[in-house]
Amino acid sequence: MIPRRTFVAAMAGSMAVPWYLLPAGDTRVAQLTDGTLHYASARVLAEAIRRKRVSSLEVVDACLRRIEQVNPKLNAVVQLTAEPARAGARQADAELARGKLRGPLHGVPFTVKDSFDVAGVISTAGTQGWAKRIPTEDATIVARIRAAGAILLGKTNTPEFTWSDETDNLVYGRTSNPYDLTRTPGGSSGGPAAILASGGSPLDVGSDTGNSIRMPAHNCGIAGLKPTAGRVPKTGHAISYRGILESWTQVGPMARFVEDLILTLPLVAGVDGRDPHAVPAPLLDPARVDVRALRVIFFTAIPSRTPTAETVRAVEGAVAAVHANGARVEPKLPPGLEDATDLWHKIVFADGGAWLGRLLQTAGTPGTGSLDALPAKEQVPSDQLTLLVEQLDEVRSQLLRFMQDADVIICPVMAMPAVPHGGSSQPGYADRYNEPHNITGWPVAVVRAGTSPEGLPIGVQIVGQPWHEHVALAVAKVVEAASGGWKAPPL
Repeated sequence: MIPRRTFVAAMAGSMAVPWYLLPAGDTRVAQLTDGTLHYASARVLAEAIRRKRVSSLEVVDACLRRIEQVNPKLNAVVQLTAEPARAGARQADAELARGKLRGPLHGVPFTVKDSFDVAGVISTAGTQGWAKRIPTEDATIVARIRAAGAILLGKTNTPEFTWSDETDNLVYGRTSNPYDLTRTPGGSSGGPAAILASGGSPLDVGSDTGNSIRMPAHNCGIAGLKPTAGRVPKTGHAISYRGILESWTQVGPMARFVEDLILTLPLVAGVDGRDPHAVPAPLLDPARVDVRALRVIFFTAIPSRTPTAETVRAVEGAVAAVHANGARVEPKLPPGLEDATDLWHKIVFADGGAWLGRLLQTAGTPGTGSLDALPAKEQVPSDQLTLLVEQLDEVRSQLLRFMQDADVIICPVMAMPAVPHGGSSQPGYADRYNEPHNITGWPVAVVRAGTSPEGLPIGVQIVGQPWHEHVALAVAKVVEAASGGWKAPPL
């Protein structure tokens, strides 16, 4: 696996100082205690380790203790690499003592969604045929995070081949939401979202084909980023760079805090010589975005899915925050959102689900695995498929034209907060607020902006123009500052 050339290369010339250094006056490092280490951001932990205010081993141990405390209730971490993590932390501390700094994440622990390959660790993608599969090399995004100095704590749960709104599979079972154990954290990155929200890990990586970073981030009140299509290579992910749905699947960072998305994205972006769709596009600095110059479009509802009142208030609060910072805001519903969602559903199973069947066959999974709950689909004739692709490109073009008058769109992630286990299969539940942004390939950041009457998190989507992750992340920081962002669950 080819790691990032250097962690500085992605941001060369765009910043006066390395982006991973905290401001000199930042007091968060000095305020760290043994009892708060597991809730600190990856950025703060990295700086605390670098300044030798805390050791990597202390941080790793704090996270492992928290996993031990909460994971029996959540079932979020499915493979724990505790002893290798402690050994890696000791090595990181020894290297730092000799003056060696591997990178911005030196000594910082992280977890990885089980749909990504990790060398030497069982990597199942939630399918029975891979229950004992041990890859020999890391997925590109994992290799790059490790090359930046981070230390693996373990792997987090995912539905089979990431293909469900609920994180459940026949290998490891079901993951629960830390804010209400009777509810789902969402899918497919539900394991990452649940353990991040609970303080078991400061950083994870997710994947998103239909909503799989954004819905769990919304359900669990954390921050997540679906990057622009082509920004981060998908090499080593169970749903890889191959096939007609390639441009819909993106991999990206998940964390409790927006600043950790900003920290991580430059480390994992860029071509790897394997993913033929990865693009060496410039990556800009969110700190240089002038929010006062931004044009913000927002909407709180689409006709087919009425959101809860609290969801509407969360979007309105996010819009008020960016408006208070000088941005121009305008309520406006983008065209073609319903068409985009319908096309997503038609195209994804246009081959009758044969592409999913090939995944199961390749893995050696008997029957249809946990995917047998999916409704049977008939293949569409080739002339209908080509028509669907033409319609898809027209919707993409229509939405691009719309975005010429906007820098970001702020809208709901879902119409409601996390639902009870099994609720995503009920009539009226759908992902119509987020699926359109998979087929466009645009970047989307999610951050918590509200709370339901039951105490459940409510996130908002901040949709940017292609290759403008820096703008979406800058706006996400404004919303996070106004709303307070992530809040610890009652575990």
